[in-house]
Amino acid sequence: MEKEFIEKMQAKLIEQRNKILASAASQNSDLKKIVENVETGDVVDQASDVVDGQLLESVGAANANRLTMISNALDRIRQGTYGKCLSCGKDIPEERLESVPEAFLCIACKSREELRNR
Repeated sequence: MEKEFIEKMQAKLIEQRNKILASAASQNSDLKKIVENVETGDVVDQASDVVDGQLLESVGAANANRLTMISNALDRIRQGTYGKCLSCGKDIPEERLESVPEAFLCIACKSREELRNR
């Protein structure tokens, strides 16, 4: 894989990481507003706020997972193994990495994994 492409993917991964972190920071202030509203709202508002709080929690978990995947991809770049499937060892097509820069499996191995998890 060309150095230029890897540098491009590294920049893309760092940009995605920064967006997730910025989003998480804004969600914390949203969560603070939800907590404040629970203290002053009526019962219906409180129920709605609980649902909103649970939604924010799940978004937080998804963000944490994505950050881990991005961090792992950046580690593979540093180690010189970025773009290699961790299952079969074959090259991951650049087109796949363009759309999913944190990908660690080639399309065939990812498909097999998804079939096993059904």
